[in-house]
Amino acid sequence: MLRATATWVTAIGAALAVSATALAEEITVYTSLEEDEVAHYLEIAKQDMPDLEVNVLRLSTGDLGARILAESDNPRHDVIWGWALTNMLDPRILELTESYQPAGIDRVPERFRDSQGRWFAPQGYMATFCVNKPRLEEIGAPMPTSWNDLLDPAFEGEVVMPNPVSSGTGYLQIASLIQGMGEDKGWQFLEDLDANIGQYIKSGSRPCRVARAGEYTVGASFAFIALKSIEEGYPIEMVIPSEGAGYEMEANALMASSTKKDAARQFLDWTLSDNAVAAYAKYKALVSVKGAPMSQAALDAGLPENVEDVLFPMDFEKSAQERSDILDRWRRDIER
Repeated sequence: MLRATATWVTAIGAALAVSATALAEEITVYTSLEEDEVAHYLEIAKQDMPDLEVNVLRLSTGDLGARILAESDNPRHDVIWGWALTNMLDPRILELTESYQPAGIDRVPERFRDSQGRWFAPQGYMATFCVNKPRLEEIGAPMPTSWNDLLDPAFEGEVVMPNPVSSGTGYLQIASLIQGMGEDKGWQFLEDLDANIGQYIKSGSRPCRVARAGEYTVGASFAFIALKSIEEGYPIEMVIPSEGAGYEMEANALMASSTKKDAARQFLDWTLSDNAVAAYAKYKALVSVKGAPMSQAALDAGLPENVEDVLFPMDFEKSAQERSDILDRWRRDIER
């Protein structure tokens, strides 16, 4: 998810100071979590681990993968935190990680953790539509309930999607459509939908932001930004497509090259702590850790208590294996 430029969040100094002591341990963490998530989580981390200094580099999903691979001969980070599982499953990435079973790992269902202990995914995000209700009324279109509804000529130029090359949200959207419809029908659908697309945006959250601002009618985005927008009073409705919401899990891993493994393991343990898991619920529609609460904002916006009921059954291995081919074809046939 979702910015072209790198964002460094240093958990020392200013509002995010974790420790000012000379004895503080220091680690570097790479992530694709949203900036406001990172800031909130680090505030909790500094309380729980006052002697740990956490330096965070945040990049969009695709940009972070390119960075990690470019640095593979000399990795500069100790931990991967909150990165798309589809990207983590790249064999070139897995070769850079080291097995670790953090405290509390039994609270994470087996399908959301690696059998060899190279990664675990305590949280994730799901695709939804942000529909601007006043603009929908202006263009005279019915409320869309499915991806297929977005083919209505009334939506010409009114739909915004993330670019799947840079955005994990964008990739999970097209991957779920291709998996659900089959390759031929899926690609034909994407080409048909392209006629109604106003923009492909690099960010996974920005489609919702421009829709809530009234610049477009529909932003194909993800649940958190929709929930936040509704909570902040924007005139949008969150729509879970009837085909099932594509989703992605966000995985954590220990880098084999880390020279500060004790501190890195401490941080990974913390990501499954009760305090961290409680914080996830504020930002995530998907929290895999057993016993995690569900936010009132999610319930108020219409998410069911059992979110799995509305998820498309993503095949993450298939999504990872086909990623390069899918993105190559998308660049060739659709990208503008």
